[in-house]
Amino acid sequence: MKINFELAAPQSVETQALITYVFEEDDPVTGRVADLDQATGGLLRRLAKSGEITGKSLEMTLVHSPAGLKAERLLLVGAGKKEKFSPAELRTLAGAGFRYLKGKAVKRMAFFARESDANAGAAQAVTEGLLLADFEGDKYKTGKKNDAPVESTALLGWAAGSGAEQAIDRGRIIAESQNLARELANEPSNKMTPRILADRAAAMAREEGLSCEILDENRIAELKMGALLSVAQGSAEPPRLIAITYTPANAAPGAPVLGLVGKAVTFDTGGISIKPAADMDKMKFDMSGGAAMIATMRALARLKPAVKVIAVVPATENMPGGKAQKPGDIQTAMSGKTIEVMNTDAEGRLILADAVTYARKLGATHLVDAATLTGAIVVALAGINTGVFGTNQSFTDRVLASARAAGEKMWPMPMDDEYREMIKGTMADIQNISSSKGGGAITGAMFIREFVDDVPWVHLDIAGTAWYDDAKPWMVKGATGVPVRTLVDLAMNFNSAK
Repeated sequence: MKINFELAAPQSVETQALITYVFEEDDPVTGRVADLDQATGGLLRRLAKSGEITGKSLEMTLVHSPAGLKAERLLLVGAGKKEKFSPAELRTLAGAGFRYLKGKAVKRMAFFARESDANAGAAQAVTEGLLLADFEGDKYKTGKKNDAPVESTALLGWAAGSGAEQAIDRGRIIAESQNLARELANEPSNKMTPRILADRAAAMAREEGLSCEILDENRIAELKMGALLSVAQGSAEPPRLIAITYTPANAAPGAPVLGLVGKAVTFDTGGISIKPAADMDKMKFDMSGGAAMIATMRALARLKPAVKVIAVVPATENMPGGKAQKPGDIQTAMSGKTIEVMNTDAEGRLILADAVTYARKLGATHLVDAATLTGAIVVALAGINTGVFGTNQSFTDRVLASARAAGEKMWPMPMDDEYREMIKGTMADIQNISSSKGGGAITGAMFIREFVDDVPWVHLDIAGTAWYDDAKPWMVKGATGVPVRTLVDLAMNFNSAK
């Protein structure tokens, strides 16, 4: 879909639908919307007085053939309370309005910003919202699909020199990268094995001019990545470890290096500690963290931050084959630390143990990992917030600040030393699940922390936020692409952050 910046007045734009938004207040028809009301002979204010326009969040009011406008339709989207409005809400309502009109086979649209939002950040947010909303998850349907293409959307209300054109370009790069993460995570496991994921990552890296190293099962064994191999040994599909590197021009020797590590279990049965059959089909998205890291590297290759970034993605299946590891087995990680495997369904932390060790070996001075790690984080935060765990408060605050800027909700979780006692091993150094009840998301993070040493590190548990069980007004059911936008913002502002 084309997204272009236009200087024309909204009243004069010939389009199938013009989208703008109104706030929930005593008089929702104010500012630029009042100008549209005047052009339509007071129609919008009459609708507000009748109660048809209230401004409640994501309320849709569609006006056909509005007099005084050249648009065939005018869509007013409720923006909620003005004091709570932010670029995140703007992104969401732009996407919701887009999907509402796309469902009515509208092919040409225009989006008109309110006067307070006619800045570059808003143009980027709207662009992201439109492109994320345009993504469909029906790739394998052979019948009728919900993919009637929208040809173009014009952005109106921004002045010349506002930076809107550059912001549209940034928004497109980020949204298309997030959609790549969604596409990868949506793939069924027979279409997205560890080897296929590695091939997709390598192809992306070649196309974007990034360095890429793919470790096969033999090289993984040579490096003594016993934790990763232990998860993979129950599957007929061999594992892969993907390492992608972005190096900025004129990189200074000794400069910080950002390491991004993403869990990519392309299908998770739970292994010998097998999961219940209900909802096991969704375990194809257990590679969402890895998909997000691959997609983030695509965005960074185009946006060119000033920091070197290394992404490490351990990819495997977790299957209950005849060679599968069993509860009670003891494995030795790449770091040399020994692990007592008490539950084979706590496999993500095992593969991340070797991946963060390898990222440090490649030179990462700061680490962020993302993983669909625990059901416990869903109990704690539902599907609203990603759980955030960190060893360094300053670095954790930087990640949280990027999340706020990117509009991805995250919440800090505790990592008190007492939780470490709960993963102390009896027969080995540590065990992969807690010896006590409760705190499962925290003890999962504490396990990964054992392999980080003194490197500033943040763990993002995206188990609740990486997948929508139901379609939202602004996005289809399926993978969400969290936390691509946060990681892009972190990398782009890494050297300037205090």
